[in-house]
Amino acid sequence: MQPKPPAPVCYRHPDRPTGLACTRCGRPACPECLTPAAVGQHCVVCVQQGRNDVRPVRNIAGTDVSRQIPVPYVTYALIAINVIVFAITAFQAQSLAHNDFSRLFQRWEMVPVQVGNGQWERVIGSGFLHYGPIHLLANMFALYMLGPYCEVALGRARYLAVYLVSLLGGSAAVIAFYGAQSHSAGASGAIFGIFGAVAVIMLRTRQNLTQIMVLLVINLVITFAVPGISIWAHLGGLVCGTAATAGILYLPRWVGARDTRVALNIGWAAVAALGIAAILVTVLTAPSGVVLPYIPA
Repeated sequence: MQPKPPAPVCYRHPDRPTGLACTRCGRPACPECLTPAAVGQHCVVCVQQGRNDVRPVRNIAGTDVSRQIPVPYVTYALIAINVIVFAITAFQAQSLAHNDFSRLFQRWEMVPVQVGNGQWERVIGSGFLHYGPIHLLANMFALYMLGPYCEVALGRARYLAVYLVSLLGGSAAVIAFYGAQSHSAGASGAIFGIFGAVAVIMLRTRQNLTQIMVLLVINLVITFAVPGISIWAHLGGLVCGTAATAGILYLPRWVGARDTRVALNIGWAAVAALGIAAILVTVLTAPSGVVLPYIPA
């Protein structure tokens, strides 16, 4: 068995393990030694020297992404899935505005009592449904703006995990706090989770949080001010996405993990724990009973 490689440490502070690196020269550095830049963050030496040459670019997992264009494939795939599902529902309903009449929509739409009756596919499926093209465009635009940054920073697998945990958190909150016969759908819960994830990443890399916080506050105001928006789905997704990303980026440091693999495993364990918690809330709070007839608006 080969010995585990040592955890990367700050090049200026050898006693500080770090998962961050200068996006110009690639050297590992702690948050104290990194300065926010237009793209990523630069170490003290690069800031002083003002280098213009291209160096390895690394995400916060330490992966070198400079040898290939960091295309956000997961974000594009999620957008494609949402669009395809919308197209199927619109085709089945023979209407763009009233696609909620479709068979697929009515099979996947979040109805807590239906989940309690054993239709568990609604927990995930409802996160890929949208009420009309405006709802779809608004959510996909937000995902297109936020997703690539989060995906490159966390890495594809962890980004997808945070997205799905946020989706589960939003569904769990709807089931726990809305009426048994309520109807809801949309990717907003997962997208609010990505809002929280981006804020945590920017905080961890010591970037200016003003813009993301303003956007988040605006979206929260809209959530509470506009009738018909699923408030609990947004809040549940926001809490789970924020907590999952904090578990990835901060928990290993808090428990004193010095080995890279251990730190990564701790992050994955945090995400898994949140996912399990969301599932438990769903299972324990899902009501069951007779489903009343429902006519889509």
